[in-house]
Amino acid sequence: MSSDTATSTGRAPTVFVPSSEALATVLAPGARPPRPSPLSASLTFSWRALLKIKHVPEQLFDVTAFPIIMVLMFTYLFGGALADSPRDYLQFFLPGVMVTSVVMITMYTGVGLNTDIEKGVFDRFRTLPVWRPAALVGMIVGDVLRYVLAALVILSVGLVLGFRPDGGVLGVLAGIGLLVVFSFAFSWVWTFFGLILRSEKSVMGVSMMVLFPLTFLSNVFVDPSTMPGWLQAFVKANPITHLVSSVRAAMAGTTDASAMMWIVLWSAAFIAVFGTLTMYRYNRR
Repeated sequence: MSSDTATSTGRAPTVFVPSSEALATVLAPGARPPRPSPLSASLTFSWRALLKIKHVPEQLFDVTAFPIIMVLMFTYLFGGALADSPRDYLQFFLPGVMVTSVVMITMYTGVGLNTDIEKGVFDRFRTLPVWRPAALVGMIVGDVLRYVLAALVILSVGLVLGFRPDGGVLGVLAGIGLLVVFSFAFSWVWTFFGLILRSEKSVMGVSMMVLFPLTFLSNVFVDPSTMPGWLQAFVKANPITHLVSSVRAAMAGTTDASAMMWIVLWSAAFIAVFGTLTMYRYNRR
C-alpha cells in the first residue's frame, strides 16, 4: 500500500527497519582485506606506469628513435674528425652516448609526475590506505624499464655499426646495471622539481637547463685532457663523467674503482637529499 493510500485511510504508513544482523550480512559479507605491503603497493603503481606506455605507445619515442638518432648523428658527424674513422670513434663514444640518452630521459619522470598532479590523480592516490610513498616509488621503478630499453636500443645500433665491447656480455650487463642504478637515483631530482614547479613545461625547461651542461661538459664526446684547465676541473667533478668512466671501463673489461666509488656516493646522495625533499613536499602538498 502506498503512503498516499495509507494517509487517505487514516492509517500510518508501515516503516520497515532492517535488523542489525541483516545489515551486517549485507555490508560486511567477509573479513576486511589486509592492507597491502609497501612492496605490493609500489609494484602495483609500477604496473600502472607500464600500462600508460601500452595505451600511449608514442611515449617510447624518446627511448627508441631518439637514441638511434643520437648514435648515428654523432658517430658520423664527429667520427672522422676526432678519430681515424667513425668505427674507431664508436668504440670510445658509444658508452658515453648511452649514458647521455638514458640520463636525458630521466627528466620525464618529473614531467609525468607534474602532469598527474595537475590532473588530480595524485590527490586520489593519497586517499588510498596504502604506503604513502608507493605512488612515487612505483612510478620511478616503472621508468626503469624505459632506461633498460633505451640502453639496449643503443647497444644494438652500436653492434650493427661495429662496436665491440671487450668486456663481453658480463661487461655490458655491468655497465647497463651501473647506468640504471644511477638513473634511478637521479630521477628523484626530477620528482622534486615535478612537485614544486607549476607546469610540465617548467619541469622540462629546468631539466634541460641542468642536463645539457652536465652531459656535454663531460667526457662523453672527447677526452678531457684536450680541454682548458678550468674546464677540466668542472668535467672531473661532474657526476656524468664518473658514470661514463665506469660504464666505459666495464664494457672494456676493466674496472675504474675511483669512478665507481663516486657513482655509489652520487647515487646515495641523490636519493638521500632529493628523495627526502620529495617525500617532505609530497606529504605537505
